[in-house]
Amino acid sequence: MEWIGDLIKAFLVGGMICVAAQILIDKTSMTPARILVLYVSLGVFLTAIGVYAPLVSFAGCGATTPLIGFGYSLAEGVKKAVDERGLIGALTGGLTGTAGGIAAAVFFAYIFALIFRGHPKK
Repeated sequence: MEWIGDLIKAFLVGGMICVAAQILIDKTSMTPARILVLYVSLGVFLTAIGVYAPLVSFAGCGATTPLIGFGYSLAEGVKKAVDERGLIGALTGGLTGTAGGIAAAVFFAYIFALIFRGHPKK
């Protein structure tokens, strides 16, 4: 029954991250695109200063699935690649660390583009 506690932790942390984004959308004039950039950058920054890794250990997918988690994956990929390959790893590590997520996004975007027909806004 330990998995129930893991689910609750993931739900609460992921939910709080999403609530913060919703508050930014509702209470500020920030566009969703700016919030996306803010969240990814925040994930990289929090990883760099060592704050985000303990949250990932605590909440699992609740911390890695939102956009901040994408920034975390970028930063972790860069750190690992720099340790293995030196300075060139700073250029390649982010893409390597997030390749699975990027590939899934492209794949599902293609599938949905085949299934649904887009319409221009009126």
